[in-house]
Amino acid sequence: MSKIKNALVSVFDKENLKNVLQVLKKNKINVISSGGTYKSIKKLGFKCKEVSEYTGFEEMLDGRVKTLHPKIHSGILFKRDKKKHKKQMQKKQFEPIDLVIVNFYPFESVIKKTSNKEKIIENIDIGGPSMVRSAAKNFKSVTIITEKEDYSELIKELKKFKGKTSFDFRRKMASKAYGLTAYYDAVVSEWFNRDVGLRFPARKTFFGKKINQLRYGENPHQKSSIYVNSLKNDDINLQKLSGKDLSYNNYNDIFAGLDILFSNLGTPSTVIIKHANPCGVSSNKSAIQSFLNAQASDPISAFGGIVACNYKINNKIASEINKTFFEVILAKGFDKNALRILKMKKNMRIIDISKFNYESKSTVKFFDNSFLLQEKDDLIFQKKKLKCVTKNKPSRKELKDIEFAFRVCKHVKSNAIVVVKDNSTIGIGAGQQNRLDSCKIAVQKARQFQPKLLLNSIAASDAFFPFADGIKTLINAGIKTIVQPGGSIRDKEVIEAANKAKVKMIFTGIRHFNH
Repeated sequence: MSKIKNALVSVFDKENLKNVLQVLKKNKINVISSGGTYKSIKKLGFKCKEVSEYTGFEEMLDGRVKTLHPKIHSGILFKRDKKKHKKQMQKKQFEPIDLVIVNFYPFESVIKKTSNKEKIIENIDIGGPSMVRSAAKNFKSVTIITEKEDYSELIKELKKFKGKTSFDFRRKMASKAYGLTAYYDAVVSEWFNRDVGLRFPARKTFFGKKINQLRYGENPHQKSSIYVNSLKNDDINLQKLSGKDLSYNNYNDIFAGLDILFSNLGTPSTVIIKHANPCGVSSNKSAIQSFLNAQASDPISAFGGIVACNYKINNKIASEINKTFFEVILAKGFDKNALRILKMKKNMRIIDISKFNYESKSTVKFFDNSFLLQEKDDLIFQKKKLKCVTKNKPSRKELKDIEFAFRVCKHVKSNAIVVVKDNSTIGIGAGQQNRLDSCKIAVQKARQFQPKLLLNSIAASDAFFPFADGIKTLINAGIKTIVQPGGSIRDKEVIEAANKAKVKMIFTGIRHFNH
């Protein structure tokens, strides 16, 4: 590459420009700029030619049109090794622009601060992305810098190659540049989609900003990173107060726990997660009792799991937590003494979820070169459409437990059976290929850890019972109320078995598969 002759600098974020300008000056590289960047460069004491002077065309439409000019884009795009291009440039007396330093209007930060649509739209950058695309396309001859974090590497290149840059550096920066324009356009597109209420557009682009490189993925031989995908936040708003760095599996379990915790459980609630499945969930007026009940549901599985609480942890709860090994503790705040107690376990991650909020109404699953997009499963059931299909009817208190059981069941991997007593799980059967096995596992766990509570308990199923064998397993264990969607061709057979055992059965008409 020839020595850089002209550089175009147009940045909204003007931080750290001085060091770059010093190197440009030392290498006798002319600087072209516009608007606020031009004023900042002059204020720093460096020479600079304004874009309007360079092009002979004044900025217009309140600055909407300034760098969108043939002299700018020809200078960036022309092929230096093509005679036809050279002749055309000479005829027009256009000079090459070999270095472009651009960052964009802060559309992303503006939509997080205001709902004023006029202000938001005015912060959609047009000229910046156009120059970036032009420079990145012509990376064989042009260096494009889009992030101030790359200024130091640019300076090293210019010093090392005496006013030039290497091909590998230009190619690397071009890749980053297209990553930025794609990200920027995806954010704008998503804002428009949400503004018009379009959940399933004909073309869907996801954007993500890398937060952290994780130590590894689900297994040590897999690499992994976590990204934020938000129009409202720059982070996922999980504030780590202590402990080791979070792993891929930690995050996976955390998200599973938060899904249940933020599903309107109401009173102080505790969720204990292991391998993305709940092993204990409890709601109780007493926060500490909520934790104890959740742990009692399956204390063996709870070991090494994560604890998610929708309340502030005090020293009594912290002392109980410290009796067991947990990977992560999530809560809406921690008392000073509680934090001191929990920090005694240096490796345990302690996370404040006070600022966490849900934003998206969709879920996505990727597979190779395709993905599935769907609305979140936010419905539990419609109370007016509940149908008691047996002779015996549930009481009001039982209806509360029925709702709790079905709410938890929604978050258990299918096939799912959840056994509940007094707003606490006592047995969970998850992820089995047939519903009968899930029933057996849920009953087995309840018998193992909470046998006294099993009698007259309530069971929820995420989908209908295809045969009566599943409910017979539950009935034989002492369960007296069953809630399920209904809809099987053998519903009559299932209802007859329930009536024969004098068991209460509710049909919700709502299925909750979770794969």
